[in-house]
Amino acid sequence: MIKVLIADDQELIRQSLKIVLSVNEDIEVIDTVCNGNEVIESVRKNKPDIILMDIRMPEIDGVQCTKIIKESYPSIKIIVLTTFDDDEYIFNALKYGASGYLLKGVSMSELIKAIHTVINGGAMINPDIAVKVFKLFSQMAQGDTSVQTEREKNTKDLCNTEWNIIKYVGFGLSNKEIAKKLSLSEGTVRNYLSAILNKLDFRDRTQLAIWTVQTGVIRKMVMEK
Repeated sequence: MIKVLIADDQELIRQSLKIVLSVNEDIEVIDTVCNGNEVIESVRKNKPDIILMDIRMPEIDGVQCTKIIKESYPSIKIIVLTTFDDDEYIFNALKYGASGYLLKGVSMSELIKAIHTVINGGAMINPDIAVKVFKLFSQMAQGDTSVQTEREKNTKDLCNTEWNIIKYVGFGLSNKEIAKKLSLSEGTVRNYLSAILNKLDFRDRTQLAIWTVQTGVIRKMVMEK
């Protein structure tokens, strides 16, 4: 059973999400809250598996909530619910460890798919948001050439299996799906992924996935195949 916490300052959205998600047999909505302080209190009390986090909330916004929660409870997954004009919020939520970024108004089937993808170790970014995120990461990379140069140097230490895992992470596959593709155990994939993140100085698979697209790594690997 996937335990979900819904955080949104609009009651209609909270209740609508709760009703729709509760229809799914493997999802349990354990709480609904309306501001950042309540998010933190609920997390301490209920220990959800995943949080659907409104990015703009009173008292503590979704970005700061993401930072606080991921520092204390790194295993809790967070999907940020956002709007088109939230560029700066999107980037900072990504930086602090959110695993998903969806536009408000996304279909329920897409939301449920995102929940399962993120719980299984994947990342889910709405295509419209992804364009903005890639652009922001590209600008950030151009402004910090020393980090990029060091990262490019460290790619020489990656083995073939690690490159294949990077490719599938870029395609959005979960650890379970990658394990099946490469005939490995999920534990082995997790170990490889941890080593990759360490070598390339990424905090999580979401940053790695965006890097693969931003730098053209996936395109190059597909063309060489």
